[in-house]
Amino acid sequence: MGKKKTYENMTKEEIIKSEKLKLDGIYAKLESDTKKSVSSLVDEASFMAASLYQLRKIINEKGYTEEYQNGQNQKGVKKCSEVEIYINLSKNYMSIMKQLTDLLPKEVSGKQELDDGFDAFVGGRND
Repeated sequence: MGKKKTYENMTKEEIIKSEKLKLDGIYAKLESDTKKSVSSLVDEASFMAASLYQLRKIINEKGYTEEYQNGQNQKGVKKCSEVEIYINLSKNYMSIMKQLTDLLPKEVSGKQELDDGFDAFVGGRND
């Protein structure tokens, strides 16, 4: 039995491929026209997920802040540059994931959404 690979011991390209396989599986049942438009979003989301993972590792090692010095008299502490990139990238990632999620059929756990009887109950109250 082989050792399961985790992102910890994968290259960025391997993480991108893994993310792409996950997303492709989720969107496999879409109509072919929709799949074509989803393909570039899946590629971008996969790249961003891998990049976010790597940035998280760096932030965990370096921390959220870094010291800076501009000239001789101006110095202090600022937000780490990786944190800035992480924030911007995560916003873009969430936007792409929302676009992808909106393309999915409205289903619950792979089954058509079940009628819970609420509408019939409310409608029947006027009798």
